[in-house]
Amino acid sequence: MADATVHFVEREIGGRTLRMETGRIAKLASGCVMVQYADSVVMCAAVRANPRPGLDFFPLQCDYRERLSAGGRFPGGFRKREGAPNEKEILTMRMIDRPIRPLFPDGFIDEVQIQCWTMSHDGQNDTDVLACTGGSAALLMTDAPFQGPVATVRVGRILTDDGEQFVINPTHAQMEYSDLDMVLSGHCDGVNMIEVGAAEVPEDAVLAAIEFGYEHGIKPILEMQIELMEKAGCTEKRDGESALPPADVMDIVKQAAGEEMDRCRRIKGKHDRGDAIDELRTKVLDEHFSLPEDGTYTEYRAAEKRLGQAREAFRTLEKKTTRKLIVEDGIRADGRSFNEIRELDIECGLFPRTHGSAIFQRGETQGVLTCALGTGRDEQIVDGLMPEYAKKFYLHYNFPPFCVGEARRIMGPGRREIGHGALAERSLLAILPDVEDFPYTVRLVSDITESNGSSSMASVCGGCMAMMDAGVPIKATCAGISVGRFSNDSGTVVRVTDIIGEEDFFGDMDFKVCGTRTGITGIQLDLKARGLWFDEIKETFEQARIGRIEIIEKMEAALAKPREELSEYAPRIMQVMIDPEKIGKLIGPGGKTIRGIQERTGATVDVDDDGTVTIASTDGKAGDAAKAEVEALGAEIKVGTIYEGTVVSTKDFGAFIELVPGTDGMCHISELDNGFVKSVSDVVSVGDTVKVKVINVDDTGRIKLSRKALLEPTDGDDKGDGKDDGEGGGRRRRRRGKKSEDAVETAS
Repeated sequence: MADATVHFVEREIGGRTLRMETGRIAKLASGCVMVQYADSVVMCAAVRANPRPGLDFFPLQCDYRERLSAGGRFPGGFRKREGAPNEKEILTMRMIDRPIRPLFPDGFIDEVQIQCWTMSHDGQNDTDVLACTGGSAALLMTDAPFQGPVATVRVGRILTDDGEQFVINPTHAQMEYSDLDMVLSGHCDGVNMIEVGAAEVPEDAVLAAIEFGYEHGIKPILEMQIELMEKAGCTEKRDGESALPPADVMDIVKQAAGEEMDRCRRIKGKHDRGDAIDELRTKVLDEHFSLPEDGTYTEYRAAEKRLGQAREAFRTLEKKTTRKLIVEDGIRADGRSFNEIRELDIECGLFPRTHGSAIFQRGETQGVLTCALGTGRDEQIVDGLMPEYAKKFYLHYNFPPFCVGEARRIMGPGRREIGHGALAERSLLAILPDVEDFPYTVRLVSDITESNGSSSMASVCGGCMAMMDAGVPIKATCAGISVGRFSNDSGTVVRVTDIIGEEDFFGDMDFKVCGTRTGITGIQLDLKARGLWFDEIKETFEQARIGRIEIIEKMEAALAKPREELSEYAPRIMQVMIDPEKIGKLIGPGGKTIRGIQERTGATVDVDDDGTVTIASTDGKAGDAAKAEVEALGAEIKVGTIYEGTVVSTKDFGAFIELVPGTDGMCHISELDNGFVKSVSDVVSVGDTVKVKVINVDDTGRIKLSRKALLEPTDGDDKGDGKDDGEGGGRRRRRRGKKSEDAVETAS
């Protein structure tokens, strides 16, 4: 009999059943929901706890892990246990966090932790979007003041007999035929998170996909979450203690710093503006909220708490002043107009030994990009619960502390770096040439050396330039731009192009759009406001498109198209097709043959299961030599073909000659030279290089060769004219040859 405390809801979404259940698993958590879609299942647990002492921000933690046991698989390595989160898991954690974090009230600082584990995976229905929805549903089961729910879906666009068709939560097989990969989050008041990778899809088609995903995916899933919350009786919420500064502290800060803050926020340079604001903050805090040098400990702690509230009040004043200047006075911090892009400085070919390099500077944001070209051996193998695949293009983004003038602990890439690199990577993926036309593996490294906003968009623009400098035949020039949004208490909204760091920090949104002249290749929306509706998204797309075209024109002024020639230090790649049945022959016993080719020529040789042989070398002659050997190994031996082979052994009846590694032919003594040959050793010895012609290939593949056929005839040659000497000699040679052939056949 089912437990009466177990509650569930079910509905068909995208042609499959979505089920949410609570009350059976993890009952000690504040809330736990099992989300099942087809045969993929994710467990999502949420815990709300008391705030940590001294905390002045909302410490939301979102964690997502894919257990390989969910797909009946074992982790690799010695320990056979999952380790640190991989890139996909980190990106999913960000997708859970971004739509949920803004839906908590200002000043809420209680501990909230969301953990999502993949418990079952069917290999077709990915669990990342299920975890995003499940995290929201689990929060609804708690008493946290979460102003949700939010729902997350994936939208694809596939070509069918009826034309292009949008699909909710497409399977892995369907995504193989989709030119759009969109992850969309939203709630009852609109869309609040978008992630897109696309193949130059026009803006109107992307907008149509957003509307489709909201109407057919997000809305019904929101209804399911509310129904589950009501069934479980989890409608009562508790606000908790707010960390917002009290009104009296806010009034003191506003009176002491209001006018001066307005002046400081008008200073154009980032460092000058920052120094002026820091000086003002220190002055206000020292004069009005200094800590007592004497008194009781209780008085000191109360003053310390009030000082923290004053710092928050000062930040709030700076935020409101920034928004007022932009919305009401039309003044941005650096003096630009709303649609004006910062000054651009673009240069290619910075470094002599890289395959490609570029510097892209936009205002006070600077990225140094390098491009490396490699072979199939440099592909990144991605393994997880979805089918394994190899990446021939990847971008690594680095954000060192010196780029913002700070001295911090030097660490590996964090979630932010992983997220920015992934955005730039998928935005550039659409312009790469087909593998058949350009079989190189491409790696871009984006080093942000100065940062004041939109460094990920600098990575897109600079990455495109670095590939052009490397000679990668990209399909089109790709650029990225960020659009911000500001509003005031009266509801007035303005949008600004190419936001700086402070506009991102104090604004409502950071809407990044990447693409070519033709269409969009990447989107990332981070939203602090409640939500966006479709008309505002449409206007943002158009504003971003205008800015994107302007940047593309500046980029093409620096380098109009990819360079005609690759760097002299880049490997030259050639491809040869051989019969798949001859792959073993090319590789040789224990890899001896293919290793020998590489040692002799200095080129690298790789072979795929379909018979594609890839040869790479920085030395053209070495590549040509390796190609010739591979072609010879894979070639079909035909009658009439001439080879230059090596004598590998001699017998009384003839010589065995290696035409190509692993393939020998027999040259009978009668075919070694003009006239009568008494002994094979009179003509050839082991190790000699001789030119021979194929005169026969029998049904079993045995090859018969002739050296004599390539020699000039002499007067004493047997011409088969019927005279006794010639005829008798001819018959004797033929008989001896027949006997020798029989001997060879018997021996073989």
